[in-house]
Amino acid sequence: MIEATPSQRTTGIPENKMPNPDLRAWIAKVDAAGQLQRVSGAEPEEEIGGLVDVFQRQIGNKAVLFDDIPGFPSGYRVLANILTSIPRINLTIGMPAGSKAIDLVQFWRRYMREMKSIPPRIVANGLVQENVKGGNELDLLQIPTPKWHEQDGGHFIGTGCMVVMKDPDSEWVNYGAYRVQVHGRNVATVHCTKGKHGNIIMRRYHERGEPCPIAVVVGMHPALFMVSGLEVPYGKNEYDVAGGLLGEAVEVITGPRTGLPIPAGAEIAFEGFVHPNDLMEEGPFGEWCGYYVAGKKQETVIRVETLMHRNDPILLGAVPGVPPDDDSFYRGTYRSGAVWNQLEAAGIPEVNGVWAHPAGGSRLWLTVSIKQQYGGHAKQAGLVASQCHAGAYANRFVVVVDDDIDPADMDKVIWAMCTRCDPREGLEILRGCWTGTSDPMNYGPNDTRNARVIIDACKPWSRRDSFPAKVGSSKELDKRIHDKWAHILPSGVQ
Repeated sequence: MIEATPSQRTTGIPENKMPNPDLRAWIAKVDAAGQLQRVSGAEPEEEIGGLVDVFQRQIGNKAVLFDDIPGFPSGYRVLANILTSIPRINLTIGMPAGSKAIDLVQFWRRYMREMKSIPPRIVANGLVQENVKGGNELDLLQIPTPKWHEQDGGHFIGTGCMVVMKDPDSEWVNYGAYRVQVHGRNVATVHCTKGKHGNIIMRRYHERGEPCPIAVVVGMHPALFMVSGLEVPYGKNEYDVAGGLLGEAVEVITGPRTGLPIPAGAEIAFEGFVHPNDLMEEGPFGEWCGYYVAGKKQETVIRVETLMHRNDPILLGAVPGVPPDDDSFYRGTYRSGAVWNQLEAAGIPEVNGVWAHPAGGSRLWLTVSIKQQYGGHAKQAGLVASQCHAGAYANRFVVVVDDDIDPADMDKVIWAMCTRCDPREGLEILRGCWTGTSDPMNYGPNDTRNARVIIDACKPWSRRDSFPAKVGSSKELDKRIHDKWAHILPSGVQ
């Protein structure tokens, strides 16, 4: 059980104060910005998931709020396609709405370097407790959980979620975005990839023959969800990190059965226990790589003991699929900044930029731009990027380019690969690397490793001064042209 210290206890939430910040405030903000599409009457077996799939594949798409869902009370809603646009990510973390992708990369670089921590504040009650159900009243099937993909094996209530656990040997509270499938009124399964912090914590309980307390939050401010998908260091509380991101302590209540911290303003949350060797068939589920990889398999069971939700609750969905998708798009700018920081921390000089391409699920493809300083610099940068913590999991390709190449401009990256890479010397294959069950090219169902390629697409060090000159205007001429002829140039020309 997690107990509040005397300094953490409060007398509760004042009547005139909303818990900070909640999903409804986020919806109001994106709606005011013209970033919300409301849909009434879509049924949950095919239409909600089908509509989300269409929306997240559109350029300039909107978040989608579903209401009047057939078979459920009016007011029970589903929100999806939350973070598949740069403007909505900006609104979520308080950046100016017009900030560009590179601005977000620099934001995450600063954020991860500083890693401000504001611990959560325990309160006596919260709006998530407007409805608290246990025993025979508890029914997860009352929540309108869609079948997100046509070929899914069931209804996954946990996609845009926080799965909360506490280390049995310390005060470390961890939460991550692990998928959760509903199987009955008080039964769910949770999938935690081996090596992830949630899996490590769960295993510690089970190795001593004890059930693991667990809480699942499936409706909260998207900033809290974003933190669940970041590579927060081992032993660091994600709630502390979320508080630093929001600039204020996250208000939490303690779960009545587990004592785990649950956001006071959450829409929906449930808690229970995962017992040793308690398994159930789960899946299949369309994953972030864009494939059905694992099929049906045995996963750990959550025996749910408490369901809490607000009046007219909103289920939050962050649905994976063929990338770019809602599960991975937002992580691209974060991962770019994190890998950049970790390269510099490892002593790699003159890193000019990093880009985790969204088409690779913001994991499988990394491009690193450097200003070469010595022979072997490019290969060193590629090897470190492929194995640093932020870049190691489920990576496939790392491409290193010179500083005249924008790592986010794939035309220029491919041009550099085609004209500056000698496959005899420019390719390194690493075997036996860290990946997960969602990777369609892992070694097999019982061996979640993979291989990856480091591509040196920089000008050869020995020919850097004699390499053919690049065709194009000088920076000076380009500036004069832009200054004089801006009135006839297409909008958006840099």
